[in-house]
Amino acid sequence: MLVSRLVLAAAGAAALFGAVPASAQFYFRSPEVDAPRLSGSEPNILGQAFPEATPAEIRAALVWNLRAALNVAALQCQFAPTLLTLPNYNAIIKDHSKELASSYDTLTKYFVRTAKSAKAGQTALDQYGTRVYSSYSAVYSQLNFCAVADAVSHKAVFAPRGQFGDVAADWVGELRNSMTRWGEQQFPIVPASTAIGWVNYPLFGNVKCWRKEEYQPGRCIKR
Repeated sequence: MLVSRLVLAAAGAAALFGAVPASAQFYFRSPEVDAPRLSGSEPNILGQAFPEATPAEIRAALVWNLRAALNVAALQCQFAPTLLTLPNYNAIIKDHSKELASSYDTLTKYFVRTAKSAKAGQTALDQYGTRVYSSYSAVYSQLNFCAVADAVSHKAVFAPRGQFGDVAADWVGELRNSMTRWGEQQFPIVPASTAIGWVNYPLFGNVKCWRKEEYQPGRCIKR
């Protein structure tokens, strides 16, 4: 009887804590980063303007932004073992390979079409790729970015093939927002005069917060 009760208690605890969203692992209350579905014409979303782009080319750019964001998350979010950004990214690359390849081809044709030559178009595409990947490199917003990227990667993993672009339209805006807002919202420490209200500044000057050139907020806590 005792064993049965222990098993039931353990199962209940697993169900309770297993359902906790990734953001709860970092904050009591995370910043609000909700964003509406994107059309691709919004400013500061795709990494650059796409004049004369067709709807298919805009969708390809959204796809590439989501891939870039999840790729960066797969590399930058491994400090939290419970996040699945790396295995999810690997699964996404395999499962959505055709759509990713098609989007890359579409982007290539856009840059070649709008450049003076095929070589100039390839150079413009390479520069765009570098710019997009760099735009998702999170430092001060790492925790919030990783929490959102983890949730979005789950959605992408379970999205039917051919619908990765729909996931991008729905969630790239939220990923962008997660990079500009961070900190504990329930129990703020340092007030800041910003549009988002109270924020906590990271302790970049504290050497205890760093390990192998990676900022780890958990190391800042005195033990």
